[in-house]
Amino acid sequence: MSGIVETRAVRRVLAACAAILLAAGTVAHAAERVLPTAKPERVGMSAERLERITEMNRRYVEEGKLAGVVTLVARGGHIVHVDAQGVANLETGAPMRPDTLFRIFSMTKPITAVAALMLYEEGAYQLRDPVSKFLPELANLELLDAEGNRVPAAAITMQQLLTHTAGFSYGFSPTDPVDQLYREARLMESANLDEFVTKLAKLPLRYEPGTRWHYSVAVDVTGALVERISGMPFDRFLRERLFEPLGMHDTFFAVPDDKLDRFGTNHRWNRETQRLEVLPELGFALARYRDTTFFSGGAGLVSTAGDYARFAEMLRRGGSLGDVRILGPKTVELMTMNHLPALMQASGSGEQPGLGGLGGFSGAGFGLGVAVVEDVPAAGVMGSRGEYSWGGAAGTIFWVDPVEDLFVIGMIQLMQSPWPLRSELKVLTYQALTELKGR
Repeated sequence: MSGIVETRAVRRVLAACAAILLAAGTVAHAAERVLPTAKPERVGMSAERLERITEMNRRYVEEGKLAGVVTLVARGGHIVHVDAQGVANLETGAPMRPDTLFRIFSMTKPITAVAALMLYEEGAYQLRDPVSKFLPELANLELLDAEGNRVPAAAITMQQLLTHTAGFSYGFSPTDPVDQLYREARLMESANLDEFVTKLAKLPLRYEPGTRWHYSVAVDVTGALVERISGMPFDRFLRERLFEPLGMHDTFFAVPDDKLDRFGTNHRWNRETQRLEVLPELGFALARYRDTTFFSGGAGLVSTAGDYARFAEMLRRGGSLGDVRILGPKTVELMTMNHLPALMQASGSGEQPGLGGLGGFSGAGFGLGVAVVEDVPAAGVMGSRGEYSWGGAAGTIFWVDPVEDLFVIGMIQLMQSPWPLRSELKVLTYQALTELKGR
C-alpha cells in the first residue's frame, strides 16, 4: 500500500514539474509573440534583481492573498520579465498563464482616450468644442446648488470630458444626492451607449464643469462620442482602428466562446475569514462579458498582459508599433502632460487624481485619460516625473516611464485589493535598474 502511495506522490511531483516547465515555455513563447525579449543586462537592468518580482508574486499566491498574478516589464522595446503565478480560476484550478484573460475595468479608459485622440488628429473636433455639438442630448445640463435646486450648468468641453473635470460622477458616494440619482438610474445596465447618454442627460451634474477633478462616467461618454463622430459602433471602431492594427487579438467587450477557457474568476478578500472569495457573476451583459451591447469606454474591456503590452509599447514609442502608426508623437505628448492647471478655476480643485494606485494621492496631475507624475517625493514611491499610468478596479495596473524608457503591466483579479501590490511592483521594477537614462 505504501508503495502505491509513494508512486502516486512521485507522479504528482512529476506532473507538477512538467506543469512548471510548460508554463516557463509558455511564458517565453508568449513574450516573443508580444515584443522581442532581451537579457535584462542588455538594457541596463539586473536579472537577479528582477527575480524579486517573481518572488513577490509567488509569496502573494502562497499566502493565499491572490489567486494568481501576471507581471510584465519591458525596457527599450524589449521584454525583460514575464511571470505567471497561481491559478486563473479558483473554482476549476485552471493555472494562470501569460495569455490569461483579465477584466481590466478602468484600464479601458486610456484605450478610449486614444480612440478619441485618433479622431482629434483627423480634425473631427477641437478640445474646446462643446460635447453637445456631437451629443445634443447633453446640451442644457443642470447641476444641484447648495439648496438642492437644479440650476443651469456651463457647457462641457471636449478637454474637460477627457480629463474628468466635466462635472459628471460615478455614483460611489452613499450620501451625495447626485450620486444617489446615479445609482437609481442604473447607467451601467444600459442596453447601449445611446440609452446610456439618454439616461445621463436627465441627471444633474455633481460639479460645475471645469471647477473640480472628479472621477466619473466621462469616459463612457467619450465612447459614445467616438461612436457618433465615426459613425461606427464603438466596439467595431476599437477592433478595426486600434486592436487589429496593433495585433491585440485578445482584447474585447465580450469573450468569444473559443477563449472562455482562458477567462478566470474575479475575487474579493473577506476580512472576517481572511480568505479569498469568488465573486458571483452579475446578471447584466456588461458584467458577464457575454452578448455585450453596452460598450463601456470606462470599464468594459477584457484583455491580456501581452495585448496591453502592445498598447503600452505603442504609447512608449510615441504612437506607433512596428510599421503601424496610431497617433502622432505630438499627440501622445499632449495626452500625457498635466492638463489640470490650465483647466481648473480658482473656485476649487476636487479630489486629486492619484496615480492609479501607484502611490498616494499626491504628486499627480491628469492628462487626457491617464494620471501623470508631477512630483515623485510627494507620490511616496519611486518613479519618474512625467511617468503616466492608470489601473483597474480588480487590481490591474500599467505605467509608462518615458524617462527610463520602460513600461510595466500587472494583472490580478481582486476587487478593492487591500494589498500594496502596485507600489511594491514599482519599487521592485526600479530597484532592478542598473543604468539610468534620465541623466
